[in-house]
Amino acid sequence: MDILPASLRDLGGLRRLEHACFLKDAWPLLDLVAVLTYSDVIRLKAVNDQKLIGFIAGDPRPSEGLAWIATLGVLPEYRRKGVARALLLECESRVIQPRIRLCVRTSNQAAIRLYQGEGYLAVDTWQKYYDDGGNALVMEKIRDSKT
Repeated sequence: MDILPASLRDLGGLRRLEHACFLKDAWPLLDLVAVLTYSDVIRLKAVNDQKLIGFIAGDPRPSEGLAWIATLGVLPEYRRKGVARALLLECESRVIQPRIRLCVRTSNQAAIRLYQGEGYLAVDTWQKYYDDGGNALVMEKIRDSKT
């Protein structure tokens, strides 16, 4: 597996990944184009045998002193193999801000365990965040200036 920068050329693979990972929460086409083209976004893909198997996007917000992990997904058949962790750590290494936040469905216990294992703590719950009324857990990692 390789972790590489993602670009607009990855739109088809990213659309397939979004629908495989998030079903009803998958981003619409215009959001995918945006995440693949906005200049400040950190966008990385995990590739295995020339196939996009995972994706992460980081959204630095210097004026807020933090960055958001906007999305992180791995195709179901590649889960529990360290792909999500590798993407997360690589994205974090490219973030300058000391604080990193993300949202995750409160029902997604596997993802919550991953984030907790990497030092993220729950800081808030956003009620009815998802279209189906599901709640989002807001998690945050604060790194020291040496990280």
